[in-house]
Amino acid sequence: MLASKLAPTERVPAIRLSTRISPRFRDEPVIFSSHCPYSVRAPSIRLYGDSALNQHNDNAVLFGNGDEVPSNNSNNPHIRDLIGGLNRRQLLAGGAALGTLAFLGAAIPGDALAAEPQAKGQPFKLRSRLPFDAIPISRTDGISVPTGYKATPFIPWGTPITGRYPAFLDDASNSAQDQAEQVGMHHDGMHYFPIDARRGSAKSSDHGLLVLNHEYIDAPLIHPNGPTLVNGKRASAEEVRKEINGHGVSVVEIRRNVRGEWEVVPSPRNRRITAATPMEIRGPARGNPLLQTRYSPDGTATRGTQNNCSNGFTPWGTYLTCEENWAGYFATRDSDVSRELKRYGLRSSSRFGWETLPGDEFERFDATRKTTDAQGDYRNEPNHFGWIVEIDPFDPSSTPVKRTALGRFAHEGLIFAPVQGGRPVVCYSGDDSQNEYIYKYVSRDKYRPGNSDGRLLDEGTLYVARFNADGSGDWLPLDINDRRFRSACETAGVTFANQGEVLINTRLAADIVGATRMDRPEWGAVNPDNGEVYFTLTNNTARTTTDAANPRIANAYGHIIRWRENSRDHTGLRFDWNIFLLAGPNGDSRDPKGQPLSEQNILASPDGLWFDDEGRLWIQTDMSGSQLSSGPFGNNQMLVADPRSGEVKRFLVGPLGAEVTGITATPDFKTLFINIQHPGEGSTATNLLSTWPDGPGKRPRSATVIITRDDGRRLL
Repeated sequence: MLASKLAPTERVPAIRLSTRISPRFRDEPVIFSSHCPYSVRAPSIRLYGDSALNQHNDNAVLFGNGDEVPSNNSNNPHIRDLIGGLNRRQLLAGGAALGTLAFLGAAIPGDALAAEPQAKGQPFKLRSRLPFDAIPISRTDGISVPTGYKATPFIPWGTPITGRYPAFLDDASNSAQDQAEQVGMHHDGMHYFPIDARRGSAKSSDHGLLVLNHEYIDAPLIHPNGPTLVNGKRASAEEVRKEINGHGVSVVEIRRNVRGEWEVVPSPRNRRITAATPMEIRGPARGNPLLQTRYSPDGTATRGTQNNCSNGFTPWGTYLTCEENWAGYFATRDSDVSRELKRYGLRSSSRFGWETLPGDEFERFDATRKTTDAQGDYRNEPNHFGWIVEIDPFDPSSTPVKRTALGRFAHEGLIFAPVQGGRPVVCYSGDDSQNEYIYKYVSRDKYRPGNSDGRLLDEGTLYVARFNADGSGDWLPLDINDRRFRSACETAGVTFANQGEVLINTRLAADIVGATRMDRPEWGAVNPDNGEVYFTLTNNTARTTTDAANPRIANAYGHIIRWRENSRDHTGLRFDWNIFLLAGPNGDSRDPKGQPLSEQNILASPDGLWFDDEGRLWIQTDMSGSQLSSGPFGNNQMLVADPRSGEVKRFLVGPLGAEVTGITATPDFKTLFINIQHPGEGSTATNLLSTWPDGPGKRPRSATVIITRDDGRRLL
């Protein structure tokens, strides 16, 4: 996620405490006879009043931050209000490590928590699953890792990977075509595909495809002297094409050489997918009148993907890129803006001003109605974004597909529940904007190993989460064929023509059923030990009230929430939840054991989240503003948590101004890949706030970092 979230300078108020107790997680289904699995709470839906569009037009700034304008004006319950109804001990699973385990109903693995050899006269202690010394906070312009580990920058922005393999020029004078053949700007979500994945083994740890997102571009750095403007408008089509080509996804074949170092392989598999790449639309919204444009009169095709933040990968071996804060790329000058645009915060001007140039390739970013019908202009072009995009990394000739059954919103990522043959696939995604929601998708058809493909993501049910104050939760279906959803729509006075229209208006549909507004739901991860689902709620300084799942007013520091589904295959409508960690300084935080965070693990704005194969949780942060410049947290960092013991340690600290994001590993867990995004954020060609990774005098470049142990063994 783009590091532009503001933090207040004053201390965040503490959680309100009460004595209400949440239900305990259990391995067996939990049934609450007094609680209806789905009840329609008729929220007050304000479709057009107090719109973000009208509030922020005067403040729209070219090349400003990419965060979406908050646009949820519903009166749905906020997670902050729910958390206020639970006591802090219950929220954090409380007490010592064994108390936490008992709360979760988890078994204690004998090998994982085995006793250390006990010297005579020494107290008994458990062996840590985090066998490294936590590193201190830092504000240096480099990367810090524990003793015994090495961090090596790899494939920075501009690395040639295809076509003519044009070298990156230090003054950023590469052409638009060069950028289309180089690694894009601002690395984010990422996955490593073993080169033998399509042959059934997927065990190669020395040769594979590294696929990574490029969230956005910095206009002052991508050009030698920043963008060319005339009267406040874009003047160079070449510059805008370069920016468009800096977005999207890179597919890079990599391999260890004879020295054991990773290198790029010149390969026909290497590929750039940009904000101009032709794509197909599938699922319930395919062909919907709200997707008709001049480019695709039948509403089945589109161009490009942009603002790709976190990611996902499927059980059948494809990559999923997720469109997050896409609304700021478009502008509309219409006074009567449709609900499809208004609920997603479109304004009268865009972030990069691409729509100000003539020509179809640029005019598509202008959503103003110009003709009598949608087939003559681009009023519906914004409806082509906010989707999950599936890419086959092994087939460079394949067309990326936007899967509309997964909903349209600011997707941070997509994670799958444990996959079982003969059962539906289940996956989760958060809508990364203030006061938005968490969603679950359950496929209609069953997963068949070796036979299933992306069509499983075209037919199914999308649900949105409601977190209850008693620690239970409900999945509310957003399905026009469900009588409960239809009843909620009737109560709210809202109509949809078909399921495609529901999904194009996913946020509005979630408003209607009474979902719980969250504190910027970002990355998710599923614990391989027990199937629990974890999500980061990065922060929400705009919060004015609290609820059980969002416990702090003006939540500048964020927290991590988790839940356990009541059904073993994750397809059910009920879950139980609690808070795993409250981020913040020592005086306003709680670790998984219910204790204040310490110098070895204080953090703020948790963002990236990933479980390794042994059930350790890796947490990445995305602080900005005062949290980076003067707070107690130092630069952005990556920590490791052990949910079994509650131990949390800082493993890595990044360079100045950078977000630590994106994480994947080789199957042997001897190589970890992470991404460093926007080092020296806010830099210009004449004012470099970081020079990582190339050194003094060089422009900062987002890059992947390879982490290994000096002794070549498994990372942990």
